[in-house]
Amino acid sequence: MSILCGCCPLLECVYCLGCARWAYKRCLYTAGHDSQDWGLATPHEFEPVPRFCRYILSVYEEDIRNPVWEPSEGYGINPDWLLLKKTYEDTQGRAPAYVLYLDHDHKDVVVAIRGLNLAKESDYAVLLDNKLGERKFDGGYVHNGLLKAAGWVLDEECEVLRELVVKYPSYTLTFAGHSLGSGVATMLALLVVRRPDRLGNIERKRVRCFAIAPARCMSLNLAVRYADVINSVVLQDDFLPRTATPLEDIFKSLFCLPCLLCIRCMKDTCVPEQKMLKDPRRLYAPGRMYHIVERKPCRLGRFPPVVKTAVPVDGRFEHIVLSCNATSDHAIIWIEREAQRALNLMLEKEKRMEIPEKQRMERQESLAREHNLEYRAALRRAVTLDVPHADSIESEYGTFDKTQEDETEEEEEETESITSKVGESSSASSSVRQSYKRRRNRGVSWDELIESLFERDESGNLTFQKSDLLR
Repeated sequence: MSILCGCCPLLECVYCLGCARWAYKRCLYTAGHDSQDWGLATPHEFEPVPRFCRYILSVYEEDIRNPVWEPSEGYGINPDWLLLKKTYEDTQGRAPAYVLYLDHDHKDVVVAIRGLNLAKESDYAVLLDNKLGERKFDGGYVHNGLLKAAGWVLDEECEVLRELVVKYPSYTLTFAGHSLGSGVATMLALLVVRRPDRLGNIERKRVRCFAIAPARCMSLNLAVRYADVINSVVLQDDFLPRTATPLEDIFKSLFCLPCLLCIRCMKDTCVPEQKMLKDPRRLYAPGRMYHIVERKPCRLGRFPPVVKTAVPVDGRFEHIVLSCNATSDHAIIWIEREAQRALNLMLEKEKRMEIPEKQRMERQESLAREHNLEYRAALRRAVTLDVPHADSIESEYGTFDKTQEDETEEEEEETESITSKVGESSSASSSVRQSYKRRRNRGVSWDELIESLFERDESGNLTFQKSDLLR
């Protein structure tokens, strides 16, 4: 008894210190910390976001021709191009309501899925249908209920989607959703990319997904691997992408919320992030992240919204922000409004700079290359952090373009063959390779490299430059 009496106060002190440390860290932590090292998004890549937010909002309307909740900019939808709309009665609770829209203006086939309906038990059933590590998919783990809902939608609309992507080969196929719908849209993109034969062997580059206020629905290796397809949009303090506790546990613990908070507090305090990253069953927000920041800490004021973007590995919205706006920032109405404000500011800035059309096109091409490099860096980071199943992502799944690497290897082989024919000196051969790599890094063409390394003799044949041999 004396031992127990002595241990209880000690455990209480440890628990209180842990809670105090957690509260101290949370009070100092603001949403800006999540994306402080990320790069700025460009108007070209962020332009679809507010448009897809409006498409998702249109799902809430009973009659799109006579809208009731239409935003000030309108939905931007031509009712004649709305191919179908499925309500909860049509889906029988197996998936949220959604619409299929053929956007000829932007050459896009869009499946827009609404968010969680608090009045529908079927939506809660989808969220609760999951256990940690229950469903494996493509070398990782996904949310079981969301995957089943996505599978039902794909089975229902497979024929229509196949006809559309075959009939319009230049159109993209976009899945967009909010909250619960974002998880279903994400799983749809995974299924289509994994099984392109179901939609007429659609190319991976034609498939896109925009997850607005995303749920944590896939393991880290999948979140990084599919970053070229899936884009997640988070408004400042939104709680859902930061809620590491499984969704099913949150809803099961509504009647014992203090217990959940205590467990969450101790886990955040005592479990290091490196250990969390090594758990292959842990779910994360998917794909490339776009973070809209528009408020100062502690609601001390606002500034023009800024959109940051990256493909993070560690620090992927791992901490809940203690904020009065944690729930309001999850609303699709506010996300659409702030996204549109941010896009308008970006377009206005671009207009002031008066960028010529040629330079604008070159910038878009360079942006694609930068994203490619960022994906590669994320994969290397995942391997460095020992993320499960991250070491074979690049070679097995071909997420990234290897053309440039193959060309580099072929050119190096050609360089070695030429040097072996010209002379037997090993020092000359190494000098050529080093000179080639230096010039390659500077972007010098192959013809320039030949001219700098060789000279022509009296008969017109190429000979190795004497100055290089004497180095």
